[in-house]
Amino acid sequence: MANATPVRVRFCPSPTGNPHVGLIRTALFNWAYARHNKGSLVFRIEDTDAARDSEESYQQLLDSFHWLGFDWDEGPEVGGPHAPYRQSQRMDLYKDVADKLLAAGHAYHCYCTTEELDARREAARQAGRPSGYDGTCRELTAEQKAAYEAEGRTSIVRFRMPDEPITFTDLVRGELTFTPENVPDYGIVRANGAPLYTLVNPIDDALMGITHVLRGEDLLSSTPRQIALYKALIELGVTKEIPAFGHLPYVMGEGNKKLSKRDPQASLNLYRDRGFLPEGLLNYLALLGWSFSADQDIFSVSELIEKFDIADVNANPARFDLKKAEAINADHIRRLDVKAFAEACEPWLKAPHANWAPEDFDQAAWEAIAPHAQTRVTVLSDITANVDFLFLKEPVEDEASWAKAMKGDPAALLTTARAKLADADWTSPESLKEAVLAAGEEHGLKLGKAQAPVRVAVTGRTVGLPLFESLEVLGKERTLQRIDAALAKLAG
Repeated sequence: MANATPVRVRFCPSPTGNPHVGLIRTALFNWAYARHNKGSLVFRIEDTDAARDSEESYQQLLDSFHWLGFDWDEGPEVGGPHAPYRQSQRMDLYKDVADKLLAAGHAYHCYCTTEELDARREAARQAGRPSGYDGTCRELTAEQKAAYEAEGRTSIVRFRMPDEPITFTDLVRGELTFTPENVPDYGIVRANGAPLYTLVNPIDDALMGITHVLRGEDLLSSTPRQIALYKALIELGVTKEIPAFGHLPYVMGEGNKKLSKRDPQASLNLYRDRGFLPEGLLNYLALLGWSFSADQDIFSVSELIEKFDIADVNANPARFDLKKAEAINADHIRRLDVKAFAEACEPWLKAPHANWAPEDFDQAAWEAIAPHAQTRVTVLSDITANVDFLFLKEPVEDEASWAKAMKGDPAALLTTARAKLADADWTSPESLKEAVLAAGEEHGLKLGKAQAPVRVAVTGRTVGLPLFESLEVLGKERTLQRIDAALAKLAG
């Protein structure tokens, strides 16, 4: 297996659809491993499936990696000695290697039809035997090949697997052995001449000098095939060594099922659009199969790089827990300095997120409330509803909140609270609190019950930012106007 130095890892997604959090977790582990070992990360694009790949998805991948803060040493945008880094531009390389494998006897043409393969697989299943390819075309004579071609049959190219077990040491799972009956000969080139993933992926790894292949557990069954192919490539002089393999645990979703692209919570864009910080999301994704320490779940990207080792990855499936992801993101929001927090929130204070007119946004009010908002939001998109009372001409009409808060004799309480707030010191949130507390005491209410009608009258909601700091920023005139409007509504 490959020597650990210098480390060269790769990340090679297909540009199909939105980036998936499981894919991002794989990219993160490769990136962190490369940076921890002062090695190289090669970013490659597997775009040989014309029916599914799209330029839009390719651009989304690049944009997502930039947003997350990933950088790479070779690949799109930066180039490198092994360019091009898109498989669709490397077809001549794959054909050349496939021809060499055929010439050396490591591969052969298979003329079996789909119907014949299906029938033989079903017969094998009925007999309790492994249902993989049975080697029918392994030793065809020239005459047999000519006869098949005269029938109009086309052929795929299959790789000839060795007849002995293949053993390797997985960096995550330890020593694994695959027996020949469970790893039959497999296709590497389609009948139309298009190379398959089973060929192009190992060839690219070989030609680019990849030392460590860190990828998802779903690809584990293909590893003995790739190791056998690597041995053939070494014999052909295409490469010199076999990389070390490490298979990362599944990311599980609801019901302990593997998180799939179809699951709503799988899309990276969901977290970006909700206002997760890149640092918060990466912190959480790193915990899906790895841990920083027994007593620390919150860490920076630089701390992750310093600590990360593939040997510490757990082989057991990791469950995606949205609430924990949100809690970790909230911690990272608290870690920001106030200015950075205020700047990070800016997209959610503008259209299309904001429900106020652009000219009604008050920068000074936002800067004043930001320190109080920072302690209350879980994701940045929370900020819009938390501060809209400052920028709307009237508070949001939330009838459920109104009904919840306006119980007992709210008009009497609001009348008293208004009078006391009118006489309060508006440069001190504590003074405003004392005014509402005093109003509550006159009506036999504790502060929590007394402030609920005031909060709904002023902000439209029963929960939100610290009330008295909010009143101070809103200002005396607008606060009293809103209490008057609530009293009028109650009277009406």
